[in-house]
Amino acid sequence: MTNVTLKVQGMSCQHCVHSIEGALKEIGAQGKVNLQDDSVDVAFDVSKVSLEQIKEAIEEQGYDVI
Repeated sequence: MTNVTLKVQGMSCQHCVHSIEGALKEIGAQGKVNLQDDSVDVAFDVSKVSLEQIKEAIEEQGYDVI
C-alpha cells in the first residue's frame, strides 16, 4: 500500500468527509479526511488505482486538490 496526504480546499463539514471518503472507497482507495488542516490521507494500491484517479475522484465531488 502507498500512503499520500493531499491538501484539499473546500471541505467544511461531515457531508464533505462522507463525500470524499465514499468517492475514494468506490475506486478502491481508503481515505481519511482531516478538516482541521484541510487534508486527506489516502492509502491505495498503485497496481489498482493511480494518484491521478484519486485526485479526479475528489475533484468530481466539488473540491480542489492543491
